Amino acid sequence: MTDSTALLDTPAPGAVHRRSFCKADGRMLYLYGREPHQLAPQTQDQDDIATGGELRFHPLRGEWNIYAAHRQNRTFKPAAADDPLAPTIPGGAHTEIPFSDFELAIFENKFSGLHALAPAPPSLDGIDLAAATGACEVIVYTPEAKGSLHTIGQDRRELLIAAWIDRYKALFEKGCEYVLPFENRGDEVGATLHHPHGQIYGFGKVPLVQQMAAKAFQDGYNLAAEIDTAMPEYGLHEVDGMVAFCPRFARFPYEVWIAPRTRRAGPWDCTTNELTGMAELMGDVTRRYDAFFGRPTPYMFALHSAPRNGGDNYHFTAQFYPLLRGPDRVKYLASVEQHSGVFTVDVMPETAIEALRAV
Repeated sequence: MTDSTALLDTPAPGAVHRRSFCKADGRMLYLYGREPHQLAPQTQDQDDIATGGELRFHPLRGEWNIYAAHRQNRTFKPAAADDPLAPTIPGGAHTEIPFSDFELAIFENKFSGLHALAPAPPSLDGIDLAAATGACEVIVYTPEAKGSLHTIGQDRRELLIAAWIDRYKALFEKGCEYVLPFENRGDEVGATLHHPHGQIYGFGKVPLVQQMAAKAFQDGYNLAAEIDTAMPEYGLHEVDGMVAFCPRFARFPYEVWIAPRTRRAGPWDCTTNELTGMAELMGDVTRRYDAFFGRPTPYMFALHSAPRNGGDNYHFTAQFYPLLRGPDRVKYLASVEQHSGVFTVDVMPETAIEALRAV
């Protein structure tokens, strides 16, 4: 059984230790912390684990989509006593993390749509299919049942960034072509677990949106110049070479991006100071959203980094898409957005940035 510790070499600030532990069901669990994790494991379940679904190509949209029927049975809004992301307390319910305490944890998703061992799909006449190879992982920010990117604190955010960088490297080495760390927060986004957490998808094929972004950068789009032009009017805050700003071409009301002023391919390419600034801005943006809307703000958050190959001139960003256009008004993605990809933006970026700066 795999159970080993390592001191990571990342540009993220401070020492970071990783414990790699193979769970009883064969899935890997990685515990990240400032000190080596040495607790003994608790009793574990040995459930059957799905090894991914299949990919089908949409001929009119030019995209590969994941089909994974087993995900219909994934955990849905469990009671607090059945929180699967909590530590396993001796004598208590078995959780995904079979230790009585931890700092930050990442484990392979039990209901993964992408998997390194995904089988070849059966043929379907007239439809292009492929194995859904890749990875789906869950990131647990804290053992506490409640919290946010703001409340977990600066040190934990820096630890989270270090863990992201470590997983980028590992998944690229395993052959994933694109890696997307993300967080779905709130019922309006469809989050089914309220414990503070995110996910990481490692794709065997670069998704269409990221293909288009990579091509734009390869063709010469200069995001650094756009940031220089937009600042400070569209700026929210700037720390150590990292800026939080509202893009002049934002599609969501109150959309905010975090990006280095200097082009970087991904967080692994950033300086230690830039990552410190990024961690601070992640907490600041979340704090401002919650204060402005007067409630825990539902949002979609993701890191947009270069693909494993073909990422020339790619400029890394971390993007927040709030699902509110007012404290009690949800921004629904309805027919026009879904069918055409053309968004109607209800709040002008100029208005949004002024409102968030005032918080």
